[in-house]
Amino acid sequence: MKILVVKLSAFGDIIHALPALDDLLARPEVSEVHWLVDKRYAFVGEIFPKQIKVHAIALKGSHPVKSSLSIIRQLRRIGFDVVLDLQGLIKSAVLAKAVKRRVFGIDSSHIREKPAAWLQNNVCFHPDERHVVQQYRRVAAAPFTDNWQKKPEKPIPYKAPGIDLYSTSIPAMPQLLEELGLTGQDYIVLHAAGGWETKLLPEKCWLAVANGLNDRGIKPVFSWGNLDEKDMAKNLADRSNGYALPERLNMSELVALLTGARAVVGADTGVLHLAAALGTPTVTFWGPSASWRSAPFSDGAQGAIHWHIESDPACGPCFKRTCSNFICMDAIQADAILGAIDDI
Repeated sequence: MKILVVKLSAFGDIIHALPALDDLLARPEVSEVHWLVDKRYAFVGEIFPKQIKVHAIALKGSHPVKSSLSIIRQLRRIGFDVVLDLQGLIKSAVLAKAVKRRVFGIDSSHIREKPAAWLQNNVCFHPDERHVVQQYRRVAAAPFTDNWQKKPEKPIPYKAPGIDLYSTSIPAMPQLLEELGLTGQDYIVLHAAGGWETKLLPEKCWLAVANGLNDRGIKPVFSWGNLDEKDMAKNLADRSNGYALPERLNMSELVALLTGARAVVGADTGVLHLAAALGTPTVTFWGPSASWRSAPFSDGAQGAIHWHIESDPACGPCFKRTCSNFICMDAIQADAILGAIDDI
């Protein structure tokens, strides 16, 4: 059986889909698994096992329609038996349906853009399948059961996303820490960025955390992914005797940095979820988004500890990217983050 997974974005969401990918690869009837991803996030495919065939589509390029038609023709020639849409958007549903009529997707009560449900077989979730990892696993199981339209008797267990670096094409980069001047140092990565404006901690909190790490003899390393984040990381590092990454890291370099860290602190972002999947302890903070939906948890397979600092606003979680009454992150205290680090 040949299966196409449509999961276009984003960084952290692709990490959340890794257990579903593991489920597919464990099935003897599955001969090939392909993955369709937005070109901007194709780099995340480097953490997949080598046998996964990744196809990138330029939806944000200058010719998105041309790119879409080209990739659809290419995927049709492969001859898939089934397509899994783990995105839940109209664009992903259209692409999936254009490749193969037999498409399984998100429960219609959970799907992000309701019209997408009209184009696929919507898999019914158990009420206790609240975490996206569980939901993706449920969709991945659908082609192998006749009861995908009925409410399951039991929820699919949460399984922590994990990455076996030996099964990927990512090269080891032991020289990176030496190049960054971090060899032999005890350091913690502070990822002050956030995909949403509402996920950003106030500067004063980051500075207090960095200063607290310095007091503990731990080097605060500020990471970033774009130029705006670079300026912010440098500003915070300069004001706290910390260290900001001098250049943007590729996937191999990022893996080396995260696996060498004592822990990673950040919001609900791709870097944070990558760290957790690599087995590095994490400290996350939650306000507009919910830990029960997307936080990294230890399931016993990993020894890593993952701490969640909850602001628990009366109006949340709202899952809003902007807010006119932004109180979530102001409620997160540096002492709570430092306390979690002390317990790791």
